[in-house]
Amino acid sequence: MLQGVSIYLIGMMGTGKTTVGEKLAHRLNYRFLDLDSLIEKVTGESIKDIFAHSGEATFRDIETQVLAATSAYTRTVVATGGGIVLKQMNWSYLRHGLIIWLDAPIGVLLSRLMSDSTRPLLQVDDPSFALQNILKERLPLYQQADLRILQELQQTSDEVVEEIIQQIPSILKQPIIPPDYFN
Repeated sequence: MLQGVSIYLIGMMGTGKTTVGEKLAHRLNYRFLDLDSLIEKVTGESIKDIFAHSGEATFRDIETQVLAATSAYTRTVVATGGGIVLKQMNWSYLRHGLIIWLDAPIGVLLSRLMSDSTRPLLQVDDPSFALQNILKERLPLYQQADLRILQELQQTSDEVVEEIIQQIPSILKQPIIPPDYFN
């Protein structure tokens, strides 16, 4: 159904891009790549350390370089970092495939992230307020995705994968000329 077109998962931290991405790749018989893991392998540092030692701007530059390299692949599901949408240049790479926005209410995100100390942007006094501000900034960018999958608190990653697979046909471009036109 996808004819080798890659899938890029975008969305806020805590939406399950990595978990859903791995399962989706398995279901589609695609390879799976996690941008944050690739960045850590390339730099030899954790995301948290990159933010601490080099700053967010440097991290975003590295993120763009790694995204550019992954955009050359086909038959791949790529879990991106939540801020991938912030740099306009990244959209040219994301558009090499289908962009699926995993969306979840702030309450769901907070319940998933409260015990996660690896998120540099949440290492503040009020993580709820921080998440709301991050989402407010990124929401118009996430809305540019080809498909939005809204998650509920009790929804499993397998259910999210199933919903994605059911929704993909609705966003695939139909051929301009019907396949039997020349017969």
